Amino acid sequence: MSFKKSKLDLLVRVRYANPLPPPPCPPKLLDIPTNPMRYAQPEFLNSIANNTPLPMIVDAECGMPLDLGKWESLWEENADDLALNPDPHNLPKLDQKDEFLTYDSGSSSTYMNGNHTGSSTPSAVPALGQVAWLRKTEYTSDRVQRSSTNEPKHVALPPIDVSREAQLRDIEASFVELESYEILPDSEIWANQYDLFRFAERPGERAADVEDPRLDCAILRPMKSDHDSFLAFYLTEQDEGALKFKEIRNSVEPYEIPENEEPTVFKFVRDYETVKVEQEVPNEFLLIFEDGGSTSNFDDLVNEDRKPAKRPRGAYYKNIERKMLLKKKRANAYEQYEDKWDVIKVTHVPMSQEEEDEREEALAEVMDPLFLMRGDADADGEVEVYEGLGGQTFPVPVDHIPVET
Repeated sequence: MSFKKSKLDLLVRVRYANPLPPPPCPPKLLDIPTNPMRYAQPEFLNSIANNTPLPMIVDAECGMPLDLGKWESLWEENADDLALNPDPHNLPKLDQKDEFLTYDSGSSSTYMNGNHTGSSTPSAVPALGQVAWLRKTEYTSDRVQRSSTNEPKHVALPPIDVSREAQLRDIEASFVELESYEILPDSEIWANQYDLFRFAERPGERAADVEDPRLDCAILRPMKSDHDSFLAFYLTEQDEGALKFKEIRNSVEPYEIPENEEPTVFKFVRDYETVKVEQEVPNEFLLIFEDGGSTSNFDDLVNEDRKPAKRPRGAYYKNIERKMLLKKKRANAYEQYEDKWDVIKVTHVPMSQEEEDEREEALAEVMDPLFLMRGDADADGEVEVYEGLGGQTFPVPVDHIPVET
């Protein structure tokens, strides 16, 4: 049996970093003027000093040894602790080298460079301001000048009225230059349902920096395939069609039908699938600000047909029913649709009687003052009247009438 030795090559060669300093002299055969004085400048050694690691040997006490054995009060239970907590009325005498650290600007005794001058007059050395003892000396004179010129002047302030009437007056005064609106439900659009759609990217075929007037009158049509539900997106082919459609819609009053209207053609663009659906949106609303009349009487706001005649100044809101996040749906040639339209022709038609009844029922929530009492009627439409202890009468459902036993 023979053994064959083979050389094992390393996959990664071991390399050691050995950066070389730049050459101190110019290369040969090149005439580059060099100033010999640059070697005598301190900056010449900066690169070597920056690349040289400094050893930092620090002991466990960080260079400041503290011998706790000198204080008996830390180890014995009933030992005297005056060395750690001296009596403020009988302080120990400071060392003469440390006395200048406790100088007072108003004291007659002064210290210069740690030496007691022994002067008894405060004018011998100008009093320094309230500066830190480690601050540089060139800033102390400026601090003294600023402290002498910027002495706070005590001005007697008038008494502040904190009564309830004064607080109400100040609050009302803060709204003099601000506009305030009463928040009211919008009876004109309350019967409509509004959903908020957010696209992952701008719909349509135009770039994001190009204006597209067709987007605010697009059509989203619910679609359903064998295993999925999605939305089909439609736009007018040209901008003129969208502008004409919006002009016709704004030329008549709501729920009125324009005469001799030609159909507006919307063409299919692509399908979108829902990524996220929020069925309840409690914190987002549609707001319409009105700067109209100032009446607040309900009878002045409706005419004989119980329809809005004019609206006072206020902010009118309508809640948002749902929020949806849409993204582009991948096209599938083998997917079967139940009812796919390539073109939609839109015209305005009168509302049916069922739609009118549904709209009136939705408007009654904000237009009918007795709307909340509708739920108290029984199955036959009858409401029982119950008389309370105070003589007041109010309607209650039949199954909620108290019975004596």
